[in-house]
Amino acid sequence: MINVLLLAAGFAALIYGANILVDSASSLARRLNVPDMVIGLTIVAFGTSSPELVVNLFASLRHNSDMALGNVIGSNIFNILAILGISAVIRPLEVRNTTTWIEIPLSLLAALAVYFMAGDVLFDRADGNLISRVDGIILLLFFMVFMAYNVAVIKGNREEQKIEIRDYTVTKSVLLIIAGLVLLAVGGRMIVVSATDIARMIGISEKVIALTIVSVGTSLPELATSVVAARKKNLDIAIGNVVGSNIFNLFFILGISAVIYPVSIPGGLQLDLYFNILASLLLFIFVFTGRGRRLERWEGAIFLLLYTGFVTGLIIM
Repeated sequence: MINVLLLAAGFAALIYGANILVDSASSLARRLNVPDMVIGLTIVAFGTSSPELVVNLFASLRHNSDMALGNVIGSNIFNILAILGISAVIRPLEVRNTTTWIEIPLSLLAALAVYFMAGDVLFDRADGNLISRVDGIILLLFFMVFMAYNVAVIKGNREEQKIEIRDYTVTKSVLLIIAGLVLLAVGGRMIVVSATDIARMIGISEKVIALTIVSVGTSLPELATSVVAARKKNLDIAIGNVVGSNIFNLFFILGISAVIYPVSIPGGLQLDLYFNILASLLLFIFVFTGRGRRLERWEGAIFLLLYTGFVTGLIIM
């Protein structure tokens, strides 16, 4: 019970710390006359994915490969199958933004890239599977290309991107930035330690805990953003938020994790990696086939059924 309470407290600290950090850092950046484009591409983008990033940093520093890989892959699967599934059931999601047309195939490419990097036994007849430091550097290079593409797209838009930013004084912004970083650090450590202890106590692998409870908890900001966007008919935001987060998770967060400490992966069937590819492939098929560029309610229902089957399979196996 103590570990469960610590896990819940860790999620609360992590998410609240991320919100404080984004708000305060964005306010400080605007007072320093930083363009909204830069704020959106750096502070907001990094801040909304900071829960996954912080958990993975602690997991890598503890040499916990199951937690590091499970959190990223589990978050991506949850983002597509659960978050987009729920959002599409609320309201069919239309993709009007041409940027998203590029990012959806890119998220599928990212899922395939990680699968091939993790397939040393299958493809190279190696003794074990490993996402090495070199693989991590390659993922980070992909991320740099992705960020450069986003900069080019935003510069090509005639209208300046406007972001709602809280108005804090410089002193208050600095203090809140420190508070946000402290909450992120405390929350991330509590999650990794308590989730590891829970897994050992109930006799399941740390990877299963990471793929389910931890990944869902760190994806709560994306869930809230997409569901609210679907209800307000901001349909591009609902789907673009998820796709961008998935690319960020694989290229940047997993890349950083592997550079800190190579991510070892057991041989044999990797249900999570296959499901990650399946989810990305189905999103590609559903959006780019049928009537228009949209995700229908019945397709969202299929996503939810698949996620239920994925979690059930993890528990049974």
